Amino acid sequence: MAGSKQKLFNRLKPFIGVVFLQFGYAGMDVLSKAALNQGMSNYVFVVYRHVFALVVTLPFAVFLEKKVRPKMTFSIFMKIVILSLLEPVIDQNLYFLGMKYTTATFAVSMYNVLPAITFLMAWILRLEKVKLKSVRSQAKVVGTLATVAGAMIMTLIKGPILDLFGTHGSNTHNLENGGINIQHAIKGSVMITIGCFSCACFMILQAITIEAYPAELSLTAWICLLGSVEGGIVALVMERNNFSAWSLKWDTKLLAAVYSGIVCSGMAYYIQGAVMKDRGPVFVTTFNPLGMVIVAIMGSFFLAEQMYLGRAIGAVVIILGLYLVVWGKSNEYESSSTITEDHILPAKQTIEKSSEKDREEHSNFEVITLSKLGAASIAQDEQV
Repeated sequence: MAGSKQKLFNRLKPFIGVVFLQFGYAGMDVLSKAALNQGMSNYVFVVYRHVFALVVTLPFAVFLEKKVRPKMTFSIFMKIVILSLLEPVIDQNLYFLGMKYTTATFAVSMYNVLPAITFLMAWILRLEKVKLKSVRSQAKVVGTLATVAGAMIMTLIKGPILDLFGTHGSNTHNLENGGINIQHAIKGSVMITIGCFSCACFMILQAITIEAYPAELSLTAWICLLGSVEGGIVALVMERNNFSAWSLKWDTKLLAAVYSGIVCSGMAYYIQGAVMKDRGPVFVTTFNPLGMVIVAIMGSFFLAEQMYLGRAIGAVVIILGLYLVVWGKSNEYESSSTITEDHILPAKQTIEKSSEKDREEHSNFEVITLSKLGAASIAQDEQV
């Protein structure tokens, strides 16, 4: 009974991990949007975020992985340098810039193209198998195209305002947050899409790096350290004449930096690496639609953001497309697991039979040898 529960928990661990990530990201989107609305620089925010993440993860990495941490090589170090540039610097800065031009709900909805981009890049790099005659592969391709179409609908079609949860954008601040114009929407969506490409590259490279450097906490600490340094250089250049941007007080800005650093950088990098070992980078990104739903609800309550019909239709198209991809991936995973088990069991049985046969032959050889020795000793006694 205990063994079956443990087996069920092991199967559910990847799902629990990615769902936790989406709740964490949803809180980050709402808090970061509030901090940006108060005038916080996105470049400084990214630096503080990874400094706080480093402070929290470094002690655990030093003590818990002291015996299992592999030797750092030049190849691994260069991969970590690229990782810290892709996600902590490029992706996050473009994401928060895009959020400034749009809303938190719009930004997280646009980010739902990440699984599709990750899937395409994995296909190009031959990390993802696609057979166009297979129903599963067709579902993945159609789902990928649907996510792109949904993103275009969200960007280009506005429609009437949907009154969700009884919240109205009655004042100027709410209109600025919800009623974004088409130029800002296009500019923000382009930035977020480029950030998605960068994040997809990060996911794939992290999956490759974790195989050569299987110490998730240490890898997380390295990414946060180098991300703080690289992001700090970018922030110093972009905010060179604005030293007040680095000041922090006991307000939403500090809360957003601490929360995002601990939950969405420190814990997120670690959980992503652990899940990738079992399910790969595409699986980690397929639960993004859950974050969109959470942010839409929280944004309506805490930020009084408006939801438009075009954005809602685009989000539905994205979700349908994504779960076509998930369906194709899940069936593929189940079938590959079945095939693996079918191959392992006969091989195991063959090895066991071979071992038994070897033991029998060895024992027979010993009996024959002993018999010969006994016969030889008897003959020697008779001669005497």
